[in-house]
Amino acid sequence: MIHRYKMGGYNIVIDANSGSVHVVDEAAYDVIGMYEEKTEEEIFDFVKEKYNIDRAEAKELLGDIEALKEDGVLFSEDIYREAAPFLKNKTSVIKALCLLVAQDCNMRCQYCFAEEGEYNQGERRLMSFETGKRAIDFLVENSGTRANLEVDFFGGEPLMNFEVVKQLVEYSRSIEKEHNKNFRFTLTTNGILLNDEICEFLNKEMYNVVLSIDGRKEVNDKMRKTVNGGGTYDIILPKFKKAADSRGQENYYLRGTYTHYNTDFVKDILHLADMGFKQLSMEPVVCSADEPYALTEEDLPKLLEQYELLASEMLKRRDFTFYHYMIDLKGGPCIYKRVSGCGVGVEYMAVTPSGDLYPCHQFVGDDECKLGDVFNGITYPERRDNFRGCNIYAHKECDDCFARFYCSGGCVANAYHSTGDIKGVYEYGCKLHRKRIECAIMMKAAEEDAD
Repeated sequence: MIHRYKMGGYNIVIDANSGSVHVVDEAAYDVIGMYEEKTEEEIFDFVKEKYNIDRAEAKELLGDIEALKEDGVLFSEDIYREAAPFLKNKTSVIKALCLLVAQDCNMRCQYCFAEEGEYNQGERRLMSFETGKRAIDFLVENSGTRANLEVDFFGGEPLMNFEVVKQLVEYSRSIEKEHNKNFRFTLTTNGILLNDEICEFLNKEMYNVVLSIDGRKEVNDKMRKTVNGGGTYDIILPKFKKAADSRGQENYYLRGTYTHYNTDFVKDILHLADMGFKQLSMEPVVCSADEPYALTEEDLPKLLEQYELLASEMLKRRDFTFYHYMIDLKGGPCIYKRVSGCGVGVEYMAVTPSGDLYPCHQFVGDDECKLGDVFNGITYPERRDNFRGCNIYAHKECDDCFARFYCSGGCVANAYHSTGDIKGVYEYGCKLHRKRIECAIMMKAAEEDAD
């Protein structure tokens, strides 16, 4: 399967199965598009008329294309389909947990999927050290011989339970050597409670920190409000600047959400870049179509334009990175990850304050998706087995998608909440992601050209 597109002055051809990317001239671009459907004589006639290319040159061009095909980097075969169903069956290892240390929040963001920390469970609560300790032990016990383990402190707002976060990190460090493990911690925060003491701890212990802000003051304050209904921009921006600088502008993300209200979201990204932030991410809101801030089909053309605009601006500025444009064409994720995705429900799980296990934080509160708990283990193995079946070949819509090895079938939670099936597809998100991949690859072409 090949995908051809033009962007930024480049003619780009992606061979989806091999992952090869080719930047070609106009004639080659057209001939590659005709290669499987037209005869040799038809191609000769076409290039002669359009490009004034004689038969000898045209034959040489076809020879180059045939050589690339023989090398397996153009019109290549998919060699992974047959193995895909067995990949996750080989492991029962858990490598990462998301600890919802605070099912509570000190903000009231309108679009929050976590229902302001309650996760549709009707109560606000904090995780005890004892439950968190048991979660860490559960992870160690179920990690097999894997040495590197990941723990994400999440909420609600995890800093509302900062003492337990510190205790859990200390406990985890105390057992690393004994069990031959290495813990890598991350934390996501809205910034309200950030201070020097907390930043010092995060800089010492957290591999990555996610700082939530939506961009321009008027955009952020429309959706991200305090408990009293006030804006949060003026409270959190100086704290985030100090936190990012204290980390040397590395190992963090400033993460925003764009909605129907700010389909010009590139202005928000550039605003944050102008504030001096170097590591940026901006995600589309995922919510019920009934919400006034929900993205619509009418929004889509503008959103796609925005991603191209962002790529163009980044090539001009070269002073910040954007999460979805960080693509490694030479040494990217292994084929297991490309085919199987993030490991939700199998290798990665979320833990509630009471110790319940869910496939990930976006499934918390849905009893039909509960997997068990950290005290008794996986008590619904058939549900976990269902998640084992999630891979790019489980989604029929992925069969003819050039981006499938870049998104690994997309977010399972988004698919579930939009279609009712973990093997469904959130099509709106797919359209956005395909554009992001096109932009990221165009930027790589431009960078290679500059070198």
